[in-house]
Amino acid sequence: MPLTRSTPRVRARHTTAFALVIAALLLPSSIFAWGAKGHRIVGAVAAASLPDSMPAFFRAAVDQLAYLNPEPDRWKARAERDLDPALDGAFNADHFVDLEMATPAVLAAALKAPHRYAYADTLRAAGVDAVTMGFLPFAMLELTQRLRQEFRMWRTAPDSATRSWIEARILNDAGILGHYVADAANPAHTTIHYNGWAGANPNGYATDRAFHGRFETAYVQAHIEQTDVKPLVRAEAAVHRDVRAAIIAYINASNAEVERLYALDKNDAWGIDSRSAENKQFTAARLAAGANMLRDLWWTAWVTSAGSAPQ
Repeated sequence: MPLTRSTPRVRARHTTAFALVIAALLLPSSIFAWGAKGHRIVGAVAAASLPDSMPAFFRAAVDQLAYLNPEPDRWKARAERDLDPALDGAFNADHFVDLEMATPAVLAAALKAPHRYAYADTLRAAGVDAVTMGFLPFAMLELTQRLRQEFRMWRTAPDSATRSWIEARILNDAGILGHYVADAANPAHTTIHYNGWAGANPNGYATDRAFHGRFETAYVQAHIEQTDVKPLVRAEAAVHRDVRAAIIAYINASNAEVERLYALDKNDAWGIDSRSAENKQFTAARLAAGANMLRDLWWTAWVTSAGSAPQ
């Protein structure tokens, strides 16, 4: 029987201990996935590594794309959530996908569904709640498709004013896409073990409810810079002719790192006091994986927008 995530745990997936928030983050009432710093690094490194033939307006927007990468976490601000929870509840499940909740056969079928609603129906038929499991693959796919269509419109804009309006739409959607790509680079966003090891635990991995924040927020804030990530990004951008397959492969590769994430913590606990070189190498590599994928999806959307069909 697949493990499930209770509703309170969904709402708490980015909550860290109060002391960690004060000591390491100095943030107000919301905690960001990867921390705002990690998200900005992914956005900035991806934008700075684009090919020269990417449209000039896009290549000139490095700072804007970096700024926009944390944006979906800003929507979780307590002030708005306290007025009405609709905005927070609408998008929480786009940040993660707990792959182990479904059997391999059910997961494969669900990921082939034409859209997120059919994905949810497929999971529901197998006794799995899609909101609890998460919609991350579809959040990434939908935004990549929107971006490609916007590039098509940009190519055929009838005048400079219209083109400038489309450019604003492109940059916004590209930045928001970056958030979900960066989330997927964190193995904890792909697993039931998202905030402490769940279920049987023969290796004695951490079960504390601050695990998620200790890794992606406190550790990154204290130990990771763009200069650690940029050298790990591939020099050449890739075009993904099958975007859905590329996204699924990317998420699966991140999920394959879950146990290593916990093993590293067991050796030298994630947090501001961690000093292990292995921890730093792992984290920089995960952020670089996010920057690689984000750059490639932006580039794919641009290149494949030149024809009527991407295949």
